[in-house]
Amino acid sequence: MTDLFNLSDEELVRDFVSGNQKCFDVLIDRHKQKVFSYIFLMVRREELAEDIFQDAFLKVHFNIMRGKYAESGRFASWVMRIAHNLIIDHFRRQKHFPMVYNEDHAKDIFNHTQFSDASIEEQLVHDEILKDVANLVELLPDNQKEVVKMRHYMGLSFKEIADETNVSINTALGRMRYALINLRKMMEDKNLVLTEI
Repeated sequence: MTDLFNLSDEELVRDFVSGNQKCFDVLIDRHKQKVFSYIFLMVRREELAEDIFQDAFLKVHFNIMRGKYAESGRFASWVMRIAHNLIIDHFRRQKHFPMVYNEDHAKDIFNHTQFSDASIEEQLVHDEILKDVANLVELLPDNQKEVVKMRHYMGLSFKEIADETNVSINTALGRMRYALINLRKMMEDKNLVLTEI
């Protein structure tokens, strides 16, 4: 008997469509941590994250059974896109967007080198700055906001972002460039600075 855990995502999808229900359980187990972590990062409420996670895999199940899965070799990205769309749908219904926090340590406006090995006071200031930036991100046009979140909160490369959003890499880079320009302008307008008082 084949060990299901050794099968690729594509093989599991194929065998699931052929009638092996256990293959879908393996797919969920394989990807649940990444998918749930992303959902929770975006919504910040465990119960809501659980609901969206369940909805995401119900939609995955439904689409596979209807023959709608055609993303050979990109199952994980496909699932993440479904989860991402469900999160957007939820917040559109709520008429507001979530506050998200960045934990990436790249040298960009989301972080500042002075916060490495920070004291408690410095960390509190750092956290406030990240909240301010997160609030500003929510004011960006949707296509710019999407690129910022996929890059800084999901950790996707620009190639992955381009694939996920069905645009060229240059378009994805351009959206990020305009997002950063807009964020800097909003920071200037609101007199926000990425430094201690």
